[in-house]
Amino acid sequence: MATLMRAVLLKGHGGYDQLEYRDDVPVPSVGPDEVLVRVAAAGVNNTDINMRVGWYSRSVDQATASQSVDGVSTDVVAADAGWSGQAYRFPRIQGADACGRIEAVGAEVQSLRPGLRVLIEPIVRRDPDDRGAEYLGSECDGAFAEYVCVPATAVHPIECGLSDVELASFPCSYGAAEHMVSRARVGPSDVVLVTGASGGVGTAAIQLAARRGATVIAIAGAEKADALRGLGAAAVLDRGADIVGALGRRSVTTVIDVVGGPQFPQLIDVLRPYGCYATAGAIAGPIVGLDLRMLYLKDLRLEGCTIFKPGLFADLVAYVERGEIRPVVGAVFPLRDIVDAQKAFLSKGHVGKIVLTV
Repeated sequence: MATLMRAVLLKGHGGYDQLEYRDDVPVPSVGPDEVLVRVAAAGVNNTDINMRVGWYSRSVDQATASQSVDGVSTDVVAADAGWSGQAYRFPRIQGADACGRIEAVGAEVQSLRPGLRVLIEPIVRRDPDDRGAEYLGSECDGAFAEYVCVPATAVHPIECGLSDVELASFPCSYGAAEHMVSRARVGPSDVVLVTGASGGVGTAAIQLAARRGATVIAIAGAEKADALRGLGAAAVLDRGADIVGALGRRSVTTVIDVVGGPQFPQLIDVLRPYGCYATAGAIAGPIVGLDLRMLYLKDLRLEGCTIFKPGLFADLVAYVERGEIRPVVGAVFPLRDIVDAQKAFLSKGHVGKIVLTV
């Protein structure tokens, strides 16, 4: 087996110049309880952008698409720019989505063997109570490389007819969406409003909420409405619409949000009493206005969602194998063109995921 591999290294916080494509990165060694996977395809996610620009730092209040940390010193950002509130360690290989085949297994791994086609769970658990949980490509090296090494518990064999590119669209986005949908306890009687509905998490949330029998209303650009209806949305609101004016106050039971920003008060306003707001992102800005009277007078529930429970990813794999959810791939780039892929991602002209071939 090769000792060196191609990979993209994130060297520090900043612009696209911090992404370096290399062909001399050492292949990771396999520990006794670990598995080495040869990566075939890897998805691009908001967290890749957030991590590069230092957006997770509490000193940053801009939208992800600002592509900068203007007005905030790099030293301040670096101190708490990890999603866990700690500093990142550089260089880092990013990439939370991975589809590939097992190359090697550690001496203590009994249930997996080389050659199996697998998806990697983006939540990497180092101990049973999740205190050591890491996010693939964030706290540990990820899938923007020919090989990635993870604990065997994060490796899930999969059998289906989908391509590697299609399978790589699932882990991060569908994991985040299923986490929100399950925490919100979505069921057949619910009316679910999904923001950012044309992106990876949004297209996943539409399918996963519809899978549970809910009525789904999506928010996205008008030109993407037909595609979203094809995924299960009963109605699509234009991204710039007056949400309260279009739907009315107290009109939905659940909000699945990855946008945040200025529209947040309207999302709370359209929730019915005892409704639930669940979030796994804030691409339009993390600082929002909340009228606490709306929260307590309507008995609302707010759910922040990052580390999903054990077993959720195995459920997702089963949904894929049974054909209950389907991939939505908007564009494909080779790994060496990661800068072009991130620019396309931020342009928001696609529906679904952008995937890198490795």
